Amino acid sequence: MDHFRKFRVVPDLPDKLRPLLEIAGNLWLTWNPDAIKLFINLDGDLWERCQHNPVRMLGEIGQDKLDELARDEAFLSEVQRVGEQLQQYLGSLRSINHERQTNIAYFSAEYGLSDTLPIYSGGLGILSGDHVKAASDLNLDFHGVGLLYQQGYFQQYLNMDGWQQDFYQVNDFHNMQVQEVRGADGTPLLIELEFPGRRVFLKVWRIQVGRVALHMLDSNHEKNNDADRRLTAQLYGGNSEMRLQQEIILGIGGVRMLDALGIRVSAVHMNEGHSAFTPFERARALMKGRGLSFAEALEAVRQSSVFTSHTNVPAAFDVFSPEMIRAYFAPYLKELNVPLHEFLARGRVRPDDHQEGFSMTVAAVRNSAYVNGVSALQADVSRHLLQSLWPAMPTEHVPVQAITNGIHIPSWVSLEMSELFERYLGGKWREKQDYVDAWEKVQNIPDPELWSVHETRRRRLIAFTRERLHRQLAAKGASNLLISESQEALNPTALTIGFARRFATYKRAYLIFQDRERLLRILNDPARPVQLVFAGKAHPQDQAGKELIKNIISFMSSEHLRAKIAFIEDYDINVARYLVSGVDLWLNTPLRPLEACGTSGMKAACNGVLNFSVLDGWWDEAYDRTNGWAIGNRETYSDKAYQDEIESKAVYSILEKDIVPLFYQRGSDGLPREWIRMMKRSLLTIASRYNTNRMVKEYYHRFYKPAAENYARLGADDFAPLRELAKWKARLAAEFPAVRIEDVQADTARTYKSGESLQVQAQLFLGRLAPDEVRVDAYFGTIVGEDVLQHSALAPLEEVEKAGEGRVRFCGLIPCDRTGRFGFKLRVTPRHPLMLDPYELGLVLWG
Repeated sequence: MDHFRKFRVVPDLPDKLRPLLEIAGNLWLTWNPDAIKLFINLDGDLWERCQHNPVRMLGEIGQDKLDELARDEAFLSEVQRVGEQLQQYLGSLRSINHERQTNIAYFSAEYGLSDTLPIYSGGLGILSGDHVKAASDLNLDFHGVGLLYQQGYFQQYLNMDGWQQDFYQVNDFHNMQVQEVRGADGTPLLIELEFPGRRVFLKVWRIQVGRVALHMLDSNHEKNNDADRRLTAQLYGGNSEMRLQQEIILGIGGVRMLDALGIRVSAVHMNEGHSAFTPFERARALMKGRGLSFAEALEAVRQSSVFTSHTNVPAAFDVFSPEMIRAYFAPYLKELNVPLHEFLARGRVRPDDHQEGFSMTVAAVRNSAYVNGVSALQADVSRHLLQSLWPAMPTEHVPVQAITNGIHIPSWVSLEMSELFERYLGGKWREKQDYVDAWEKVQNIPDPELWSVHETRRRRLIAFTRERLHRQLAAKGASNLLISESQEALNPTALTIGFARRFATYKRAYLIFQDRERLLRILNDPARPVQLVFAGKAHPQDQAGKELIKNIISFMSSEHLRAKIAFIEDYDINVARYLVSGVDLWLNTPLRPLEACGTSGMKAACNGVLNFSVLDGWWDEAYDRTNGWAIGNRETYSDKAYQDEIESKAVYSILEKDIVPLFYQRGSDGLPREWIRMMKRSLLTIASRYNTNRMVKEYYHRFYKPAAENYARLGADDFAPLRELAKWKARLAAEFPAVRIEDVQADTARTYKSGESLQVQAQLFLGRLAPDEVRVDAYFGTIVGEDVLQHSALAPLEEVEKAGEGRVRFCGLIPCDRTGRFGFKLRVTPRHPLMLDPYELGLVLWG
């Protein structure tokens, strides 16, 4: 039954309604309120039945209805207006990339773009989707690369005992905002990869996200065997070998796809380690097309590559056995002219350890000039995790920078709040969302209007929750009594706390349930009621996470709390939008410092919801004591059970003494004026910074533009500078071991006054190296304890004279700009105008 003769049917829209096709086919619709309203006005009930999928909706709407709308002048006028908005958006020439010389490819294993495209699992995918949308708004030359999963990520329902059940639904791409890409001959474009004993063929699909195109690979093609057709069926499904196959498709297949599409890029961004094979394929293309050696090609690729790590736990890194790498890469390595051990070394912490596996994170780090974490705290954690790659380097010098995540605010703010921003922040607030002065205008929003919008969203959340609970219970075959009771769940005026995220144990959904008697007293206070709304999935293989969900459901049932606590099944973008705009307080209780960033609290904040969180991820840098509440004070514990006890008590105490009283402190007009003041403070301090406009601008100015400039500089004169740099690096590797520090002189016996300087002189033997081929610095800072350096900095030493026979004297000044006990040592590293990082060769001398 597999070989059907296939054909396609498309909607037959009257000419006057044809602009709807282009509007429906572009995900710009998902963050344009007028476009969303247009489809709701088309048929609101059908919009809900089609789960907000405009393409499917146009295919299901009756022809009579279309003909009627084609005669409705008011509706036609709205179609024309929204169509003109889209054309104006697409045609805008405004861009931060004025010279149009930075062409960026962005690789990610998942994209959370819309609830109508279920090809994402959680935070990583949502971040990728928001990144792409901001790149569109900023009009970058930006090209997304990913995999189009036929079944996506699993869907969730809970049985009557609260145990999570997992199931998959097949995505009908032809009724989604996805278009098949065809070649010049009109046949589907195919990308070929060599797998052990066979070739795999990949279809190409296009998703239009505003001005940006995502191109996605799909192995479900009749030329492939049955097993290979399922390679891109599920996100994060299957075993380790399936994961390797998917990551080969993403990294190597993705580069080949860009080439087949004629897209030439000057900078590549790998979002997490899943695409870490990308640099090798880019290098192979340069070797084949420009006659470069592997070392030369990889240098050009490295200097134009960006890698973002979202992982704080080494166990979460994808690592493949040497045997598996050999099986899949033996023919490929012949093309690269690289022996297996050298290839494996690029993905090993200890290159000479033949038992160590190939880490995708390590490979991405080694092959990228720009590496970042997604919050200041996570960047610091990553420097400690990755220090073993640079064992001779102080932790603070490990080259991991921080660019804190943000959210695409227009995609997450409610329609009602968006209209409020239009009135009081101005019609261009979306373009200025990273400007503090734009958000200062929230102070102009009258308190009654802001609170009215917030209460409207809470009522909408409760209505949505009741409808979902009704559907969930009916699907389980629950009693009529339970189904009836679900329609009384939650109080539309009670303080509502939201907790929604992946149910991994380190996120500690259980923390608020540690002392159940105390929690019950908080929830059941008749004068000041409190209620909880939960949502989230546990990974299908995470039994501990599933147990957490089951325990919550059990507690709700045993204590007759179905009116006070709700669990919304199958957490997705649509559920998230209701939650982040409808609760009063957003609760986040991760085990510090395991939360890389977290962005759900940012989404809540841009809707006026206040955050109550452990100081982890983004909240560690955003919290200022006036814009929400903190759990703990950055303490570290060796006993996790004790930590849970202490921090759960903090949750109850802050709820009882601060949060609940403030929420119910009402004026004569019934408004919680102090709560509203905090809402405005939260909007001002959080929305103005934690947005993807700011984030993508940072990536562009700090990484993308320099990476593209590096590639252009190295590629000049048929890559002559690159070839020279590669030769120089080979010579440095041979000559640097002979370098030694022969003498260091500094008057450390005297006491210095603040504002003075300590002069340091040193004599070095450089052998056959020239003085300008090394960099000499004094590494100094405050000494704490026996020999621990804090507040470290570098002071350069410059050449003052040659001492003969390969010896050179250097001199420099260490500024004494703070008081205390100080220490220093000399650091000698290679130096070259085209070398970005003094540690990249792993050559350093201390003395």
